[in-house]
Amino acid sequence: MSISMYQASIPVFVRTFSNLAAILKKAAAYAEAKKIDPRVLLDARLAPDMLPLTRQVQIASDSAKGCGARLAAVDVPKFEDNEASFDDLQARIAKTIAFLNSLRPEQIDGSEDREVTIPTRDQPMKFKGQPFLLHFALPNFFFHVTTAYAILRHNGLDIGKMDYLGQP
Repeated sequence: MSISMYQASIPVFVRTFSNLAAILKKAAAYAEAKKIDPRVLLDARLAPDMLPLTRQVQIASDSAKGCGARLAAVDVPKFEDNEASFDDLQARIAKTIAFLNSLRPEQIDGSEDREVTIPTRDQPMKFKGQPFLLHFALPNFFFHVTTAYAILRHNGLDIGKMDYLGQP
């Protein structure tokens, strides 16, 4: 049996975002317990030229909702990128998950050859649906979720691989 475009996208995004939400909850509790200003973690970076934790979560959200919308051929929801706290990031993740859960398998299955266009500053990037999902959207999403995890781990949060992967 083959895996569908829906199965390869929406449940993957939702599960990973649920795991990230649990990690962010631990990060908020860690900041409170250690008397660390939450902005220290929210603004933390792995390197000076990398984006901070808050932006990593925002981009992961944009990647997931953008992929789902483009594969389903619906408008991509616009979020303001104004999150300034762990609660704000939790709300963004919840909003993203709610949007993803609103997409039905019949909207996405069969999108393997659908034309997908990503606007960029220079010129639009064009893909077919399956290469877009497998070679662009999923790797981009996981890059930003992994970077968010790594920022928090680097800053002392006691998390491990099973926090990232979640429980089966």
